[in-house]
Amino acid sequence: AGPGSYTVGTMSERFDCHYCRDPLQGKKYVQKEGRHCCVKCFDKICANTCTECKKPIGADSKELHFKNRYWHDSCFRCFKCYTSLVNEPFMLRENNKVWCSNCTAAEDAPRCKGCFKPIIAGDQNVEYKKMVWHKDCFTCSQCKQVPPEILVAAAGGMVGEAVVPVHYRIWAGPITSGGLTYQEQPWHSECFICSNCKKQLGGKRFTAVEDQFYCVECYKECVAKKCAGCKNPITGFGRGTSVVNYEDESWHDYCFKCTKCARGLANKRFVCHNGKIYCAECPKRL
Repeated sequence: AGPGSYTVGTMSERFDCHYCRDPLQGKKYVQKEGRHCCVKCFDKICANTCTECKKPIGADSKELHFKNRYWHDSCFRCFKCYTSLVNEPFMLRENNKVWCSNCTAAEDAPRCKGCFKPIIAGDQNVEYKKMVWHKDCFTCSQCKQVPPEILVAAAGGMVGEAVVPVHYRIWAGPITSGGLTYQEQPWHSECFICSNCKKQLGGKRFTAVEDQFYCVECYKECVAKKCAGCKNPITGFGRGTSVVNYEDESWHDYCFKCTKCARGLANKRFVCHNGKIYCAECPKRL
């Protein structure tokens, strides 16, 4: 099948259309598989269907074909950028969509962990632990500087292995010197600091709140909610990591207890009376 399997011309002999039996002499006709038919019957019965627009490819249309699939020449364009692919290299991908070579290369390229855009052949890049960045995207998450000593081996457009100096190296254990990573982003150790007291947080416990980092002491003092029972900060560290929230107040789970009998009420029924918390039984005794 395909464009070469039929011919279009003007009939000089006495033939009738194979389908509708109308005379073809002196008229435009199509010959396919040894049968002569009028243009109208060809378009209705014999024409191939365009893979892209799903409409018949008429005798008067230019037809392109590849692997038993057919297109109008105007429909044969890149699925991604809509560039015409007539006389251009292309790739047939999933769902019978054709892609130009540039879009195919960009789609199949690895994605930068920093900007999430494709890393194409020729781009300088940094690869570390099966993750890859554009060279200019491999920056400290705080100061946004690019480590100047990074060397990249990128031969023939292939992703290279980064040679990272000790100062910027990402360590697997507790950080005592050099660089570090948090949520797969590299940091200078001197940039990964508490937003309040500015102390370095490498190798220490900290809490992240809306892209801000706090050491344990500053989180307790500046950020953490205060328990409505004991008035101490609720940090989520150590004893009482579970929190009870009711209306606009919060309690450590061990502080959420009946005002009268001191019975613990976390995950139990309770009654609020005159701003105080009681178990289900004590209000009856008031």
